Formats: sequence, structure tokens, C-alpha cells
Amino acid sequence: MSPSASPPAERGQEPAGHFQADYFGDYREDDFLVEAEDTDNLGDDDGLDGDGLLGLDSSESDTDEDPYEESGGWEPIPEPLPAEDPAEASNAVGQDPGDALPDGLDPPEYDMPCWRNSREAAERSIPTKTFVVRLVRPLRSGRAVIGERVLPAYLMYKTAVDGEDRNIWAPFRSRLDWEIARWAKMRGPGSTAVSELLGIENLAATLGLSYTNAAELNKIIDDHLPSGRPRFKRREVVVQGEAFEVYYRDVLECIRALFSDPEFANDLLLVPERHYTDESRQTRVFFDMHTGDWWWRIQILDRRSPGGTVIPVIISSDKTQLTVFGNKTAYPVYLTIGNLPKDVRRKPSHRGQVLLAYLPTSNLEHIANKASQRRTLLNLFHACMRHILAPLKAAGENGVSMARGDGMLFRCHPILAAYIGDYPEQTLVACCKKGDCPKCPIPRDELGNSTDTERAIRDIAEVLEALDSYDEGATAYKDACERVGIKPVIQPFWQTLPYVDIYVSITPDILHQLYQGMIKHLISWIKQAYGPIEIDARCRRMPPNHHLRHFYKGISKLQRVTGKEHADICSILMGLLLDLPLPGGLSPARLVRATRALLDFLYVAQYPVQTTVTIAVLRDALVRFHANKSIFVDLGIRFDFHFPKLHSLDHFPLSIRLFGSPDNFDTQYSERLHIDFAKEAYRATNRKDEFAQMSLWLERREKVQRHEAFMAWRLSEHHAARGDVSESSENQDDPRRSASLSGILRSRHVRRYPSPSSPMLSALVMTKHPSAKGVHISQLIDTYGARIFREALACFVVQYQHPDWSAAQVERAATAVYLPFSTLPVYHKAKFMLADVHKSRVAQDAGAPLVDVLHARPRRRGKYGHQVPGRFDTALINCGTGQETGVAGYRVGQVRVIFKIPKRAVEVLFPDVVTPEHLAYIEWFTPFTQPHRDHGMYRVSRSRDRQGTNLASIIEVAKIRRSCHLFPHFGPTVPRDWTSSDVLDHSPYFWVNPYSDRFMYTITF
Repeated sequence: MSPSASPPAERGQEPAGHFQADYFGDYREDDFLVEAEDTDNLGDDDGLDGDGLLGLDSSESDTDEDPYEESGGWEPIPEPLPAEDPAEASNAVGQDPGDALPDGLDPPEYDMPCWRNSREAAERSIPTKTFVVRLVRPLRSGRAVIGERVLPAYLMYKTAVDGEDRNIWAPFRSRLDWEIARWAKMRGPGSTAVSELLGIENLAATLGLSYTNAAELNKIIDDHLPSGRPRFKRREVVVQGEAFEVYYRDVLECIRALFSDPEFANDLLLVPERHYTDESRQTRVFFDMHTGDWWWRIQILDRRSPGGTVIPVIISSDKTQLTVFGNKTAYPVYLTIGNLPKDVRRKPSHRGQVLLAYLPTSNLEHIANKASQRRTLLNLFHACMRHILAPLKAAGENGVSMARGDGMLFRCHPILAAYIGDYPEQTLVACCKKGDCPKCPIPRDELGNSTDTERAIRDIAEVLEALDSYDEGATAYKDACERVGIKPVIQPFWQTLPYVDIYVSITPDILHQLYQGMIKHLISWIKQAYGPIEIDARCRRMPPNHHLRHFYKGISKLQRVTGKEHADICSILMGLLLDLPLPGGLSPARLVRATRALLDFLYVAQYPVQTTVTIAVLRDALVRFHANKSIFVDLGIRFDFHFPKLHSLDHFPLSIRLFGSPDNFDTQYSERLHIDFAKEAYRATNRKDEFAQMSLWLERREKVQRHEAFMAWRLSEHHAARGDVSESSENQDDPRRSASLSGILRSRHVRRYPSPSSPMLSALVMTKHPSAKGVHISQLIDTYGARIFREALACFVVQYQHPDWSAAQVERAATAVYLPFSTLPVYHKAKFMLADVHKSRVAQDAGAPLVDVLHARPRRRGKYGHQVPGRFDTALINCGTGQETGVAGYRVGQVRVIFKIPKRAVEVLFPDVVTPEHLAYIEWFTPFTQPHRDHGMYRVSRSRDRQGTNLASIIEVAKIRRSCHLFPHFGPTVPRDWTSSDVLDHSPYFWVNPYSDRFMYTITF
């Protein structure tokens, strides 16, 4: 590209210069050639390491500066369009007759109407409440031991810290004494900084503190705060002349700590249940672990030992980097129990996970032979885990007595139920070879050829029989293991554990098998198919939305892409493909269908409530992907699909039936635990003998957390004893307080009311004060783009008072309406709290609602002096008949103005009716019709009158259900004069994006 061909400078920026040479002279094109990345063997490094959990709010910070557009940036010249084969010309997406299928007919897997019906059936199958069938046992399964009870946990704790009941803040002197201690251990700086702060002259005495430095505070914690969780033990393991440290806890005491925690006393799930949509028992429902078949089947221990309570033990392990630079790593092992609901287990603030051990992280580099090194590492892992989990053998068979937090005693049988890990961890646990499936014995050359969700897993009886041949000699043992497809490991840790089938226990992993697995592959294939220039150009011009990350530099140059970033790309991926031609004139229909199939599988797999119907939808999505994946072979991108992550999707349905929904076992939650249990613990050390310091730091932190929960309980008891019915201020900071919809809406500074059209799905939250107090109507027309604001408001006034009038009557009466004001208070955004229609139905904890923000603000000058373009978001609006799911009764509109009618004019305009609240000026899009046959999205365009003016009206903001994102029609090449701020005005039509978030996917089928 010569300098003369450079794009002109825009918005005051210098034109992009052309690089010609540097100090070392000019370069040839060959000097810049590098080997292509091997995308067939993409690694398992998620790049996450605990940061950026999937499902967290993906929006940019709501500041004065919008990051969604970088104006005037240089872009490469668009690539010339590929030559189009006339025979394929009619095969463009949306026009092809079926990719040259016989007689132009679509096979069932291509039939989008059938898929839409399946989706509708799946959404309708998730019930408001379920019909429950409990395991009928006359032997009192999961019941407390009759006549046996101990002192409740909090009363025992109270006796330990303040037996004489003299000081409510014991072992601290006062509330201030305790709160400073809590800050120092939970939120404060390092020990040195705390000591320096307390060392200020007379500070500790003035505040009445019981400690003057960090060492004295640690002594109080060590000596006077009871430990709810066991202490770490240290053991040395010597491997071929080199010693390694293992720090671990007593596994039974860890389980006891979770089972007896008084915070979980009302949450514990003690008996298996089968949930159905109704009494006919035709459709099964799965969510928490107790609704799956594994627990139901394992309760057979009642036949030998009546009255037992099963404790499903869930183990997860994964190495993590402790330092940004360097190679310091940790290998934590986490433990939780299936008796806790998944909404408790996956929230770190609820403390439903326990750090069980730190395993050795050495690569055994002192062993020269690589094969011997790998075998030793494998045996080292299993030897450590075998020692740590050994107490589960006798406890699982015979049971152990455990007290619930309220003092009720149970005979508990802890049994290893699930092992969570990425693919390398799964093969390590299952003793399989890399490249094999860790769950089933499918040959490597058949991986990914087709889908079979009913494929049998490995026979654990055959594997155990092979492992029992160890005493027959090394050769016989190796041959026996080879026959059953495992490595010759010496006594795997699960070999002697009762009721354990490790191949059943390996669970699906949304993060590594989907986001960092198939989605990572798919994005790589799409970039190879279309090239980076047009893909990145479309990314830059996507209209903004609260739920979407705007990739204003494109996605082609992203490196070490995290799972969170892959989730963000999935939100716009389908919009990047539409209308793009493939090389050689090939129809892109199969590629679009394959992409749609994987996205469908991804989004449905993340439903917190699954049914037998949603499982069928997952199978159908796999069938559709395999039916269309050949397009990547035709493009020369792939030669085969023999990799385990594609095959692993076949095992999702079985795991759902056994253990509940896949979000029970996602590794993103264990990745998040790395922050608390590894990274922060390491930062608190002096980097010498770090694991001893890390374990001690965690023990003290857990004591403080337990004491914090106890203090919240004790203060509530104290206020109740005094007859104080008001909620104490101390409880306001209780981390266990539910982030429910009603709790979030308790602010004094907002105006909130539920949408009358869908009260259970969203609640509108408006700020108390407007963004602009007095905006002239002429400014609304010129700056906000509300071109017919006066006419629309007059029609709204008439229609609000006479809702039964026809449109003609309203228009005639509107000509006589006088607006007794010239300025209006205007709001530049509206916030919605979206309740998950799935989680709020049968799960125990609805959790925090999804925050949605709708922007309607004009162009302005930013805090750094440059112009920030206006932003007017599109929304999904209930026309009066909209339901919880589906688009029937809804319509898309662009919000131009959010305002209120001045108080002085309300009585004049609405004399005898209830005063309307916040109003919005909406420019309408055409109604929904039928979804596209290939990608299943709905097409909409601007609604205009005969003169070409956008049709608009004013509605109550409460009728807006949520924001809505639109994919523009870019055509084969994106017009380079379009930007993300004006693309909604240029594109001739749009596709409604169902992938902006999981809630949107739920309702737009």
C-alpha cells in the first residue's frame, strides 16, 4: 500500500504512514513469514487462572468515556471478493435450496422450523414447580439418628470463645477491636504494614485495641478462635533421591466441617429425589445433584446398612501459576459435597469449598529418561491422592457420625461422586493416554466421526480386574492394562474406594470442553475461512449493547484468549458470518449451520435447569453440527475431527442424567478458587518456604471468616433477646445475605417498579434525579433525533386517557392537545434487573439478577475533550401479549428519549387517570415474522411511512422488557464509512441477536 493510497485522516487525526524501512534497511516479504499456528492441537491453557468468570457481567464500566468506538483508526484495504461460481450463486445464506441436496429438500437436521419447535418444547418443559418423587425406604435414609443430638454448632462455638457470656465481642474487647482485626486479616495490607500502622504512638491505646502489632493479633486468632476446619499436615515424599512436600488436611474432617457448618444447616440435601414436570412423570427435571440418578442408585447401601446418609464428595484439582513472571506454580486440590446446593457451592463468599491439599508441582527434571519421568509423575499424583483420600474407604462402607449445624446427628457415608478437571487432569485421574477419551473406550480414529450420546463408558469391573493383576508381574500387569486401555499405574487412588466408578465420576466441563475447546477451534476455523480483514471490520462496527464487549480492534490479533473472552466472542460470532462469501464460490450455508449448532449446544448446556427435553435438544444440536462440519474439510481447514473435545460433548447427556445440570461441575468455579486459596495466599508470604506460610495464612483467614459468621448470628440473637425487631446494622455486611431481586432494589436513590407486562421477569430501576433537568423540546428533536416528538406525545396523552379509541380517533383528538411546557426532565439510561426464568423456578436460590442497562443519550464532549458519539440502544418491547419466552407479543424499538412529564403539567394532561411514570420515545422496527432457515434469527427493519419517515410513538418505560442487540446487514464487504455509533442508521435491515446473554437466548426462539 503506497502513501497515496492511505485512507484520509478523519476527526483531526494524522493519516497513517507507510512503513518502508528502518536502520537495518528495507525488508522483503519473505522476511516476515512465520509458521502457521497449529490449530488442530490447541492447548488447554484457558488463560483464566481464576479471573474473569463466565457468567459475570461482561459490560464495560459505566464511565463518561465509551470504549466501544475508536474513531479514525487505520484499517487494511478490503480483500477482493472471491470469484463466484454461477452454479453456486443461488446458494448464499438465506437463498440456497439446501446445498445441492437431492430434490432440493432439507433433511430433518437442517429443518429450522423443527428446531424452533424443539426449542419451544424445551423452554416450556422447565416448570414453575416440580412433582417430586422421593426414595421410599422404610429404613429412614437420610434421617437423623433417633434420640441422639449434640449442642448446636454456634452454641458450642460461643462456649469456646466466651463461656461466661460476659463480652459479646469476645475474644476481642470491643466492636472496634474486632472490626479492625477483621479488616487486617480479610481486607488489609500485609503484616508489616499492619504492624507499622498499630505502632503509631498511642494508636492502639486510644482505640482500646487488644493487640499492638500483627504478631499479637495472630496469637489471639491462633489461641482463642476455634478452628472450624482442620489444620494442614505436612508430609515429605521422596522420589528417586529428591524430596517433595505435600500439605494436606484430614478429608473426613473437611467433610465434617462442611456438613456441620451452621450456615448450611437449612440448605443441606440429604435424600435423593426425582423431579418431574407434572404427575404424569413423562418429563424428568434435573438441577442439583440430588435430582440425578447417581445418588438414587448409590442409596442401595441402605440394604446393608439401614438409615445412612450419602455424602457425595466432589474433588477438583488443577495447577495454577502463582507469579506473573517466573515459573512458581501451585497444585491445589479442592473439596466440596453434593449435599450443598450448587448455588452455595459455586459462590466463594459462601465458603462451600475447602482447600484439601497442595500437591507437589515438580516436573521431576532430575529423572533423565522422559518415559520414566512421565510414569513417575503419574504414580506420584496417585500416591498422594491415595494417601489423602484413604479415610474415605472405611467411612464410605461403614459410615461415620456427623452432626448438622443444628446439632442433629446423622450416620454419614462419604463417597467420591465427581472429579472435576480439564482434559489433562481427566486423563491423569482416569489413567488414560493423551488423545483417548477418559470416559469411554472409543478408538482414536473414530473420535469426532459421528455422535452417539448413548455410547457405553468404560467397564470399571474390567479395569479393576486388570489392576488386580499387579502381583502377576510387570509384564502381565502392563499387558492387562493395555487391554483395557489404561496406563499401568500402581494402585490408582480410586481403586479401593467403595461405590466409585471413576469413569462415571468424570464430569463435563463447560469452560475447557466448550469455550476453551470447541468454541476455540470454531473461531480459529472461521478466521481461516474468511480471513481477518472483514471479520475485524465487522467487529469494529457492531452496535453497542450493555451485555456485549466491543472488540474495537477486532479479534484476529487476540492472544492467550481467556474463557471469558471466548464467551464475549460467542455473543457476536453469528453476526460476523452473515453475508460473507467463502473462497471458491462455496455456499456458506453449512458453515452457518455448523456454527449455529455449536452455539445452540453451548447455550442450552448452560441452562441451570435441565429436562429430558433439553437433553434431546443437546443431542439434536450435535447431530446438526456433525451433518454440516464437512464444510471445513471442503475448505481445506480440517482433514479430520479426531480430537477428544469434540467427542466429549457426547457425554453431556449422560452426566446430566446422573449428576444434574452441567453448571454443577464447571471448572470456572475452581479457577476462581485459585485467587483465594493460591494467589492471594502466595502474595502474603515472603516467597521462602511459601506453602507452610500459605497454609497458615489460610487457616487464620478461615478462622476469621467463621468468627464473622458467628458474630452475625450472635448479634441477631442479642437483638432478638432485647426485643429489637429492626435489622441490625451489623447484618447489613453479612456476606451470606441473598443478592435477591428485592434486596438489590432497596436503594434510597432510585425509583423502581416491576414491569406490569412481565412482573416476574424484570424490574425497572430509575435514578431519583434526571440526567438533564430541563431539555427543550426543540433540542429533543434536533439532538436526540425525536423528530415527531410533539405529535407522538399528543397521541400518547389521548390514547392513555382513551385506550379503547381507534388510531384514527386518537390522531384527530391529538391535534387539539396543548402541551403546557417547553422543557422536560430527561434520563440518559434505564436499568433493568432481569430475573432468570429458569433459576427462579425450581432452584433453591434465585441468585443475583442480571443487570441490564439501556442508554439513550446524545453526542457530547468527553472528559478528555474529544467528541463522544451518541448512543441510542434498541430494546425488546412488550406490546401487551408478550409471554415469558418466545417473541410473540414483542417488538423491537430504538429508544431515543427517556423522560418524565413535569409535575405542573400532569394534572392538566391526565386529570382523571393514574399519572404515568417514566416515558420513552421509540422508533419502531418491523414485527417479527419467521426465523431464518439456517441461523434461526429474526429479521427486522425500520418501520417507515410512505414518505420514508421512521414510525415512532411514546410508550411507558415499564413496557420495555430489556435491551436488545441487532446484527446489521453488512453485505459481502463492510462499508468503511460506517461506524458502530451510526450503523443502526445505515444498515437496510438487521437480525435480532439471541446470543447477547443467556436470558436473551431463552426468550428468542
